[in-house]
Amino acid sequence: MEKPLICGLRFHDGSRRDFDPLTTISLKTAFVLQLVMSSIFKPITLGSMEIKNRVMRSATTSYWSDDRGILRPEILQLYRRLAAGGPGLIVKGHLYVQDSGKAHPGMAGISHDFHIPQLRKLTDEVHKYGVKIVAQINHSGIQSIIDRAGPSPYAGTGWEARGLTSDEIDGIIEAFGDAAERAVAAGFDGVQIHGAHGYLISQFLSRQVNQRTDEWGGSLDKRMRLLFEVYDSIREKIVERVPVLMKINCDDFSPRGFTIKDSVKVAEAISTKGLNMLEVSGGGVSRQSKLSDRAQSLDPELKEASFAEYARQIRDATRPMPVALVNGIRTRRCMNAILEKGVADLISMSRPFIREPDLVQRLKAGQATATCTSCGACSSREVFGKMMLRCHLDEGREARSETNDESR
Repeated sequence: MEKPLICGLRFHDGSRRDFDPLTTISLKTAFVLQLVMSSIFKPITLGSMEIKNRVMRSATTSYWSDDRGILRPEILQLYRRLAAGGPGLIVKGHLYVQDSGKAHPGMAGISHDFHIPQLRKLTDEVHKYGVKIVAQINHSGIQSIIDRAGPSPYAGTGWEARGLTSDEIDGIIEAFGDAAERAVAAGFDGVQIHGAHGYLISQFLSRQVNQRTDEWGGSLDKRMRLLFEVYDSIREKIVERVPVLMKINCDDFSPRGFTIKDSVKVAEAISTKGLNMLEVSGGGVSRQSKLSDRAQSLDPELKEASFAEYARQIRDATRPMPVALVNGIRTRRCMNAILEKGVADLISMSRPFIREPDLVQRLKAGQATATCTSCGACSSREVFGKMMLRCHLDEGREARSETNDESR
């Protein structure tokens, strides 16, 4: 009489294995093997930088630096916990490249050499755990709390921004290069250009915000000029082996803003210049939440990943450059689907790591989903800039936010 076989296990590579219950391999062992074979835990190389798995902590402001933009000790402790949790890559919350580009109270800076020592302490802590860390460098433009200035004069509710002069634009370009140089001096493994979420580079890319008629505005080629000049400035200041990454909107989700067609063209163009990785996000100036559904995939396994369909289009246009996808991703099932169906090469998350800094270890141990509920209390007006970043879910707070996984 033949021995009965248990139900076959289907692995993430599509293969199926049937196990004899009388052999030494147990269901538990088979489950562990399935986890180990998951694409989530495979290494990947970004330029010269090898990261140990496909999970990255997306840049997340802790809004807790001092008035000069210097990191407080609590931020170092936060990054120590994150690194101990085992992600492949951490992106430091955005750093302003000029004092005038500061977006909010508590934002950290990289505009002066006096920022370097504390940033070096942060990178040293992260490197103790074999985790890579890059610096996200940014200028907030019309979102600045110091000097609201962007591509063109622009008005919001209760505020007005002026247009930058050509000389000021040149100064900002140089500041990005100087900031990248400081990032390397501080021990970061690379830099990420923040080109999303309605900050300065995103503003220049937007036809709604950028109304210039000179060499910095008009056609998409002219609107993307600032991004290209920033990239070249960075490359001139740091050695070729240091990876340069970028965060881009797949869509501003505004009536007259940056679209997926624009994003594909910009992504393809910047990839040919040697960019080492592109992180796909979404949402710009005048974002309307009702428009964001157009970026979703119809695939039920990808439904929670808000920008999956648009990310796929961007990745198809930029191969073989690695692409990361952020926003809404919570389950191990979706993470595997993103990687195995070719939507992206890395899984990027923000809020789940606020609640569970050790999320990667939990996923390895078999946890099926992050416990973050996306309630938004961690970035609500009630707490933003008033206390150190942390999860408030267990405190019974009821706060809601329409922010992305990474809105900073």
